[in-house]
Amino acid sequence: MQSSDPRHFFETDAEIAKRERREAKTSNTYGNPIKLKSKILGAVVDPRAPSSAIFVAESAGAVRRVQVDGEGDTSTVYRGPTTPVSCVAVGGPGNKIIFAGAWDKNIWSWDIDTRAPARKYAGHSDFVKAIVCAKLSGKDVLVSGGADKKLIVWDVATGSKLHVLQDSVVNMLSIQDLVVDPASSSPDELCIVSASSDPHIRRWKIRLDGWEQFAEPDPATPAAERHTILVHETTVYKLVIDHEGNEVDLWTASGDGTAKCLSRIRGFTSDDIFEHGDHVRAVAVTDQWVITAGRDEDLKIWDRTSGKLYCSLEGHYDEVTELVILRGSAGSSERVCSVSIDGTVRTWALDKASLDAAVEEQKKPIKPAEEEKPDGEGLLTADEEAELAALMEDDD
Repeated sequence: MQSSDPRHFFETDAEIAKRERREAKTSNTYGNPIKLKSKILGAVVDPRAPSSAIFVAESAGAVRRVQVDGEGDTSTVYRGPTTPVSCVAVGGPGNKIIFAGAWDKNIWSWDIDTRAPARKYAGHSDFVKAIVCAKLSGKDVLVSGGADKKLIVWDVATGSKLHVLQDSVVNMLSIQDLVVDPASSSPDELCIVSASSDPHIRRWKIRLDGWEQFAEPDPATPAAERHTILVHETTVYKLVIDHEGNEVDLWTASGDGTAKCLSRIRGFTSDDIFEHGDHVRAVAVTDQWVITAGRDEDLKIWDRTSGKLYCSLEGHYDEVTELVILRGSAGSSERVCSVSIDGTVRTWALDKASLDAAVEEQKKPIKPAEEEKPDGEGLLTADEEAELAALMEDDD
């Protein structure tokens, strides 16, 4: 088998320094890491266990359920794709179907309890990069976005395409994320917000009998019409609807190094800006904190009220790809789960005492790691590694 070990190829001094720095971090136990054998490209909370479990999308071509407490059970796996899985969602009747978008251009699905393969949705002409589930006029629908610069709306039950959405006004690049906007949706009209490799954020109205892109007065020039929301300089990787606040604002994370809160009542203009400092792949919010993470490997915890950085959490040794809030039961602390290209799932309590303790723990020296010999399972080939790296850099 062709090696994917970078030490078997020519490396620049900068690449060697980067690899050695990451290798020095691999043995840390910050965030109680659960180590998987492949890169983690996406994650969502398990709605049946919202305080303790997530589903992750693996580069090995599978979706895996990760129980973050106890022994960290990872034995529940949904298999089928032979290419990396880039995104995952839960939906369908009774939220009993798990969906996965893959590099093979398909969306796979399984019964969440039995793991039996269900329908496969074929229609994209390039990698599927984002999926989201919703209800529309009583029908379960799935919305997907791909590197082919299209959104497709699917009937979950039949697998048929209901609509194919494209921007005819402003050139839209590869889709990065999709989110349902409940505040702008109704039972018969769904509002989807999309982010892509261009800096424009788009809002779409979707009905069973048609669709249209939002066109609204521009807050800066009310006489002009605005088809997109433009507040970032480059790729927008992540969208989050804030269910904690009364205004249900939109939060964004971008390759320009910032995360932003877009105020709904101000026409989705920037209300708060958090300067993370490097490509921001993920953002999560609670009533107290804003959490950002991305290419620089660290989680940054910001005081939501003051906007000031409270602390940084080290642990990951490669790019962080997703943040998932785990909602505790009444009286218990919320936690944030972070996943990464390094193949680890880490969980962090968000009460101040736990955050302070985590920062103190980081000041202690890391014990050297024993070298692990890869067994080949879950590893990408050199070509796949190069393709993944190109995808992660596609906004540069």
